[in-house]
Amino acid sequence: MPSLEKPPVVTTTVKWRFPAVHPEGRKYVLISCGLTLLATMLTNVLFWPFVGLTIWVAAFFRDPVRTTPAGEGLVIAPADGLVTMIVRVPVPREMAAELNATSLVRVSMFMSVFDVHINRTPIAGVIRQVVYISGKFLNADLDKASEENERQHFVVEGRDGRKIGFTQIAGLVARRILCFVKPGDMVATGQRIGLIRFGSRVDVYLPDDVVPQVALGQRTIAGETVIGRVMGTPVSGISQ
Repeated sequence: MPSLEKPPVVTTTVKWRFPAVHPEGRKYVLISCGLTLLATMLTNVLFWPFVGLTIWVAAFFRDPVRTTPAGEGLVIAPADGLVTMIVRVPVPREMAAELNATSLVRVSMFMSVFDVHINRTPIAGVIRQVVYISGKFLNADLDKASEENERQHFVVEGRDGRKIGFTQIAGLVARRILCFVKPGDMVATGQRIGLIRFGSRVDVYLPDDVVPQVALGQRTIAGETVIGRVMGTPVSGISQ
């Protein structure tokens, strides 16, 4: 006689929690706390402004948990921010040979000082190239920032041999680009690869068989938003 017992119901719960502060930012939080104490010793009037500054610094370096979509042929956003450009451009000469291309579609994501500034790899694979270039600190929203500002290029090769290039670009306020990986490292999709301090931009160069899946003005979430799909259906126009 078959059992009449019902199978156990498996339930899971997810609780909200404050995002952790990335280790790179903890020293800045401590400095801000020290300034708050010093300001309080001088005058109580400065207490709350410095408390606000400390909270903002902690929020700037927040490192939230992200859930990366699974699937073949997906290119994931490497940065939180606003999609400001989707345009075919010449490939930066530092990456041209590795990407074997002279021009590609570039998706640019602008990060304000209120966005998460931890950057992530758009695909899984092997880091083939990391190139740091010192430069100016123009407004990262400007097109020429990709050629004149302090920047760092990455090329990652997926298991299918497809290579994706992406670039961290310092902005008007940003003054330091940090890298967490080196050539030869294996990375998972959405893995943390770097950080830009205090406002900046990230560009992604999509291979010709990868179709953009974001629109101008859309906000992306690093490690979660699909910005490109192999042989996908276009969802936005591309400026020529």
